[in-house]
Amino acid sequence: MSESSNKQTPKQFNVGGLLTNDNYIIPMYQRNYAWEEGEITQLIQDVVDYQKEHPNSPYYIGTLIVHKREDGKYETIDGQQRITTLTLLATGLKNQKVDVDNFKWPEQPNITFENRENSRLTFEAIFKETHNKLAKDSINPALLNGYQIIERELPKLLKQHNVDLAAFATYLFNNVQVMRVEVPHDTDLNHYFEIMNSRGEQLEKHEVLKANLLSVLENGIDDVKEKAKSKACLNLIWEACANMERYVQTGFSLEQRNAVFGAKDWCSLSAKNFDDLVTKLNPTQKPVGAEYKADPDFQSPTLSEIINSSIAPDDKGKEKNEDAPQRFNSVINFPNFLLQVLRIYLNALKYGSSLTSIVEVPLDDKRLLGIFQEHLLQGDQNNVERVKGFVFALLRCKYLYDHYVIKREFIKDKDGWSLKRYKWNDSNKVASYVNTFGAEEESSAENRTVLMLLAAFHVSTPSQAYKHWLSGALNWLYQQNQPIRVESYRSALESLAKAFMRDRFLVTTHKKEYSEIIYANQGQPKSDCPDYKTMVECLSYGEIENNFVFNYLDYLLWKQKNDARTTNFEFTFRSSVEHFYPQHPFDGHPKWGKEPLNAFGNLCLISHSKNSRLSNNTPQAKRDHYAQGLIDSIKQYLMMKAMERGNGWSQDTMWEHQNEMVEVIKTALTA
Repeated sequence: MSESSNKQTPKQFNVGGLLTNDNYIIPMYQRNYAWEEGEITQLIQDVVDYQKEHPNSPYYIGTLIVHKREDGKYETIDGQQRITTLTLLATGLKNQKVDVDNFKWPEQPNITFENRENSRLTFEAIFKETHNKLAKDSINPALLNGYQIIERELPKLLKQHNVDLAAFATYLFNNVQVMRVEVPHDTDLNHYFEIMNSRGEQLEKHEVLKANLLSVLENGIDDVKEKAKSKACLNLIWEACANMERYVQTGFSLEQRNAVFGAKDWCSLSAKNFDDLVTKLNPTQKPVGAEYKADPDFQSPTLSEIINSSIAPDDKGKEKNEDAPQRFNSVINFPNFLLQVLRIYLNALKYGSSLTSIVEVPLDDKRLLGIFQEHLLQGDQNNVERVKGFVFALLRCKYLYDHYVIKREFIKDKDGWSLKRYKWNDSNKVASYVNTFGAEEESSAENRTVLMLLAAFHVSTPSQAYKHWLSGALNWLYQQNQPIRVESYRSALESLAKAFMRDRFLVTTHKKEYSEIIYANQGQPKSDCPDYKTMVECLSYGEIENNFVFNYLDYLLWKQKNDARTTNFEFTFRSSVEHFYPQHPFDGHPKWGKEPLNAFGNLCLISHSKNSRLSNNTPQAKRDHYAQGLIDSIKQYLMMKAMERGNGWSQDTMWEHQNEMVEVIKTALTA
C-alpha cells in the first residue's frame, strides 16, 4: 500500500452523524462498560453548561480512535466508554419520543459488542424498550444501570438549569462534536496498544496553570532575589497541595512544618499572607538533577524546570510512621479543588471591596485555564498580588480541607469515612492521625456527627465537579478564626443543609442558586419552611431534584439512634430511587395507582445493583433480603419495621410512614 493511500484523515462528526452513519464494534479485548453516575452526569453536565453559554456553537467532546475492518465496520480502539454512553443517551431521548431538528431516529443502534451476548441483548432491549422483560441471566447490569441513570438524572439536570429537553437533544445531535481518528489498515494493533499503555503522561491543565501563575511573578517582580524566592515558594506550595491524597503538612520538610503549622502540633496555620510564607518556608533550594543548591543568590529556575520538578521534603522531614498515599482517598481531585479555592478567594475579596454582586466561578475543570484567565490573570498591575493572594488561599484551603472535610480511609483491610487531623507530638517526636474533634484516639460522638453530615452531603454528589456543599463548608471554614469549634462547625453544616432544602430542593418556584445560598446568604436559609403539600410534591417520584433529600433524612433519623442497626448505619453511594411497593410487581400482585406508587412514603434510596435485583419483588421479599446485615437506608429500614406494626405494606401504612418522615424533616427545618 502506498504512503498516500495509507493516510487516514481524521473526520469530525456531530453526535447525530456519529450514531447513524457507520457501524461500530466494541471488541473483546476492551473492558466492559464501566461508567457510573459520576462520569455519566459529568458528560451531561458539560454539554448543558456549554449549551447555555454558547447555544449556537459547536462543542468538542472528545476523540474516538478506530480501526476499519474488512467488512466496513469500525473497531473501537479508544473512546468506547464515551460512545457507549452517547448511544445510551440517544436511546433514552428516542424512547421519550423527543423531536430533534435535522435528525431521523435509526431503526436499530449502530453499536454492537463482539462475543458478548448479554451486552448485545441488553442494548437491543433498551433500544426497543423491552428491557423490563429480559431474564436476569440475560442482562448486562452495567449497561442497564447506565441507561437508568440517564433516565433518572437527565430530567433533574435539565430542570435544574432550566433547559428544554428538545432543545438539549437538538444541541446534542447537531452541535456536540466527536473527532474520529482511523488508524492505518496495516497497523499492528498489539504494538499500538503497547505504545498507548507505555506513553508518558501529557502535561495536565493544572500544570500549565502553574506555569501561567509563575509567569506573572516572573514578569511582575523586579527584584531578582524576591522573584526567585516567590517563584520557588509558589512551586513548593503548589506541589504540597496538588497531592490530594496526602495531608498538606507532609509536602514540607520538618523545619518548614514547624515554621508554618506550629512546632507544637502542626495543627494551626501561623502564616498571615504569601510574603510571610516566603519568610517562614525559606524556599531557596533549586533542583539540579539529583542535587540541591542552597545559595540565596541562585539563578531563578526556568518555568520548564519548575513544572517538571517537585521540591520534595528531605528525608529528615519524613516521619517513619507517615503512611503511603493510598491510606486516604480524597473526595475531590486537584483541578476541581483549584476552582473551589478560586471561588472562595474571589468572593472573600468581594467583601472587602465595593463590589455587590457574587463572583460566579464555574466549577468545570475542563475549562480550568480559561476560568483562571478570566477571573484571576486578566492584566492589570495588581496581578502579582492577586496571584500571591490566591496561592496563600490555596494553602489555607488545603489545610482546612485536610482537617475538616471527610476522606475515605483504608487501614487494616477495612475502609470507611474518616475525619482526622495530622498531629505532631513534640514530646515523643511522632506524627499521627487523630480525630479532628473530641477524643483523639477513641470513638468520638462529636466527630462522628460532623462526619455523618459531611458524608450525607458527599454521597449525594458523586461527581468530582459541582460539589456545592464543599463550597459551602470551605467558605465557612475560610472565614473562621482558629481553632474551629465543633459546635460551631456542626451548626454551620446543619444550616447549610437547611438552606439547600428550604431554598432549593423543597420549593416549586423562586429556587435560589447555589452561589446565592453560599456567598450572599452565607449558608443561612432565607425561605420559609414549605407547607406539607409543597413538601410532598417536591418529594414525589420524578420531582426530586437531588438525592440529598433522602440522605438528609437518613442523617436526621440516624441522630435519633433508635436501635443498633440505625446507630451503626454508614452512608454509601446509593443512587437508585426505589419504589418499595414495586412499579411492576411479580406473581400477579395488584398494581398501585400513580399517586400512592410515586409518593415519598413509598420511596427509598438504595444501590443500583440491589434495585436491579429487587425492583419487582414484593415488600415482604425485600424485607426478607435485608433481615440480616447492614441496611442501605434508615428510611427503608423504618418502612420494613412499619410492616410489622400493620398489615404488611398497605397504602394506609405507606401514608402513615410518609407523614412521619415529612414531620421529621419539617421539625429539623424549623428548629
